[in-house]
Amino acid sequence: MTGPTIDRLETGVYRFPTPQPEADGTYEWDATVAVVVRAFAGDVTGLGWTYSTGAAAALVPEHLAKVVVGRAIDDVPACWESMHRECRNLGTRGLAMQMISAVDIALWDLKARSRDVPLARLFGTVRDRMPVYGSGGFTTLTDEQLAEQVAAWRDAGCTDMKIKIGEAWGECVERDLQRVSQLRDLAGPDTGLMADANGAYSTGQARRVGHHLDELGVIWFEEPVSSDDIEGLRLLRSVLDCDVAAGEYASGIYDARALCGAVDCLQLDVTRCGGYTGFTRCAAVAAAHNLEVSGHCAPSLTVPVGCATINLRHTEWFADHARLEPLLVDGVPAVRNGCMAPVTDRPGHGYTLREDAERYRQG
Repeated sequence: MTGPTIDRLETGVYRFPTPQPEADGTYEWDATVAVVVRAFAGDVTGLGWTYSTGAAAALVPEHLAKVVVGRAIDDVPACWESMHRECRNLGTRGLAMQMISAVDIALWDLKARSRDVPLARLFGTVRDRMPVYGSGGFTTLTDEQLAEQVAAWRDAGCTDMKIKIGEAWGECVERDLQRVSQLRDLAGPDTGLMADANGAYSTGQARRVGHHLDELGVIWFEEPVSSDDIEGLRLLRSVLDCDVAAGEYASGIYDARALCGAVDCLQLDVTRCGGYTGFTRCAAVAAAHNLEVSGHCAPSLTVPVGCATINLRHTEWFADHARLEPLLVDGVPAVRNGCMAPVTDRPGHGYTLREDAERYRQG
């Protein structure tokens, strides 16, 4: 197509320390890194980002920019396909797909801004608000800190809440169950309880823990085993009452297809599955299998496409990202009555890089 073309892509790496060391069932961290991409066309700029490592930023100038710069800003799907092909010999998952995702988000934002329309209007919507659930409950939190987190979710109107379990690779099952019981006491009887093991358990452990979670009224058991263990997920889905969920590491339609039939709800991370282009394609795969999808992390980036996705159940309002995103960009929508609404009074997704975010920039 003819029309304005993409002039250049620029990247930046921003590191946001956590308030204290955090952990789930299999991993510990003390910071979250956002790799930002800006796409330029004349005096219009589109913005996207992913959560990754600073090393991933090198993929943009070395590989992705050369197949995107010079293309018409309308041709976002063609840009996506060109980036995917360019990464063939690198592997199209992991860091490569994270950066494809960031560029794709920036390009859709650029396209909407060039038309001076909100991205939600460009996509079209099936709902005016995106449901979210409270997520965090790290294994490193004290009882008091967990109570504070739950209180904040309740104040925001979240009716579903999720905590981390699977501590010490399944050796502390009693503590896992105690913490889920604690969440029930804190959240109240009408809250949907969700637990995320981050792949910590073996299939046998997950089955035994899952039966206890069923007794506690848990409705969502996320990554009871590794997302790579498709047969393990399928078995657990067949024997547990709670919904089995996975998919946050899916890097495209083939990963999504492999998980369909093994999960009750397919998770999709817009910063990992190919941006808005990848999210819509993977959601269509799930719909063809009569499955709902749930947005994983990155709530502010997910809201425009989430409101356009027919089979969306909800999106994760993750504690780290809920804290980080307002430090990185201006314009992040607030959570009210358990929902986020897309920006409708500004073009694109509506977010702009904060000037004072420079204090978090690396290099």
